Amino acid sequence: MADETDLHVGKRLRRRRRLLGMTQQDLASQVGVRFQQIQKYECGANRITSSRLYELSRALNVSVQYFFDGIPVADAPDAANDANEYMEGDILSQKETLELVRAYYRLGERPRKRLLELAKALEGDQSSHGAA
Repeated sequence: MADETDLHVGKRLRRRRRLLGMTQQDLASQVGVRFQQIQKYECGANRITSSRLYELSRALNVSVQYFFDGIPVADAPDAANDANEYMEGDILSQKETLELVRAYYRLGERPRKRLLELAKALEGDQSSHGAA
């Protein structure tokens, strides 16, 4: 039976892999396992060793901590990751969000900055209209 932590880590692994547009086979090839092993990691059936987690973090271009972000810890202060306050976890696994992020990173640096400025300006417009 899968442990809650293993399930959480597996979901984060799947989310990041999909966000990058990688197949299970692509990821498996990068870390030297079969795609079936990635499937088992993602569903929490197999626990990921620390060395494998490190390899996965490098292949997915995230810190090892990424896989544990969002796990509630009893009697511990919240992490200093403010992004969790503004977004629910499931928003990152929605198709529309993935398409938006992929399109954003296909842009050059200057258009990305301009798009981000536009989004912030639109957010400011919305909050000022909501306050009126």
